[in-house]
Amino acid sequence: MEELATLGTTVTELRFALDTFYFLISGAFVMWMAAGFAMLEAGLVRSKNTTEILTKNVCLYSIACVMFLLVGYNIMYVDNTEGGWLPSFGSLIGSQAADADHALESDFFFQVVFVATAMSIVSGAVAERMKLWSFLIFAVVLTAVIYPIEGYWTWGGGFLSAAGFVDFAGSGIVHMAGAAAAISGVLLLGARKGKYGPNGEVHPIPGSNLPMATLGMFILWMGWFGFNGGSQLLVSDAENASAVAKIFVNTNSAAAFGAVSALLVCKVVWGKADLTMILNGALAGLVAITADPLSPSLLMSGVIGIVAGGVVIFSIVAFDRIKIDDPVGAISVHGVAGFLGLMLVPLSNADANFGAQLYGAAVIFAWVFSASFVVWFILKATVGIRVTEEEEYNGMDASDCGVDAYPEFVSIKSAG
Repeated sequence: MEELATLGTTVTELRFALDTFYFLISGAFVMWMAAGFAMLEAGLVRSKNTTEILTKNVCLYSIACVMFLLVGYNIMYVDNTEGGWLPSFGSLIGSQAADADHALESDFFFQVVFVATAMSIVSGAVAERMKLWSFLIFAVVLTAVIYPIEGYWTWGGGFLSAAGFVDFAGSGIVHMAGAAAAISGVLLLGARKGKYGPNGEVHPIPGSNLPMATLGMFILWMGWFGFNGGSQLLVSDAENASAVAKIFVNTNSAAAFGAVSALLVCKVVWGKADLTMILNGALAGLVAITADPLSPSLLMSGVIGIVAGGVVIFSIVAFDRIKIDDPVGAISVHGVAGFLGLMLVPLSNADANFGAQLYGAAVIFAWVFSASFVVWFILKATVGIRVTEEEEYNGMDASDCGVDAYPEFVSIKSAG
């Protein structure tokens, strides 16, 4: 009996170690998505704004890690009432439960990189005309308070979770929330100079480095395996390991079908293979499948990717027509595709229903949009959120960072 008890303890410890390690590796994959966002955004903005957008991405990730450690994780997960709406406001990450399946620190690490992802969505949408320091102040508020509160309502066991809202890995909680914060800022910020003509014309502003943007998309695609696969939480038994394998395949399929769908739509509509639209098609498929990458069949995950990859193109065009300037298409990719993913969950998940999904999506969007709008409005009224016309014309690398990303392309006047 003593040998059996020892064996049981050993097995339990091995499972604890394996699940902790899987959580940490998944978190590392998601952390690498920060590089994907940085490369994607740097490739889709003009060269004169590259250093500034890279600075935003490095700093927003760091701010997210700091603020979620100090207060955000506690707000989202610690000592909250099940089914409630008002979180307990504390600090740090609490203490390890005796019956935990993995180390508490591994859970924190996995969750904190999700917060950074939500904030990364904002940086692309407001690119090329928002003040760096106003953006970073907003990052503090979003990662410390706004995101953790809606995170408690859902993943933390709050009232949306009790209402039956299903969002496996964050199509709404992370992606649509980031888009809601972004669009509230864009509405107050306005479009880039020269983007729209007086009679409704849309003037394309090409990005500076499409190879870099493509690399960014592939980094995000890879990181998404940690994003969705890690959200299974466990991998130490046959059932969970099989679930993770299916999640990987469904995630990959949705992205691939999304890219092909975008390619075909571009060919039909414009007769060209628009690379930027194809990149966004793949990302839209990834965002949509994130709401539930486990329940759909292998073919159904492809259908989700097809729908998302096509819809995102028309969404990007529609936002341009109403003069909402989003340099990288973040609002469409993460907001529209995120909402779409939530609403498609009941088609393959019997535990979900359209009413609860719509309710959850509406609450998340309303909270994040309104809270973000208030913060942006206060920033606009105090320190300002938009750079001057001269700074925008010369590029934000010069005004905010003092360093050019591509100095060999800058003309230098001789002293004589």
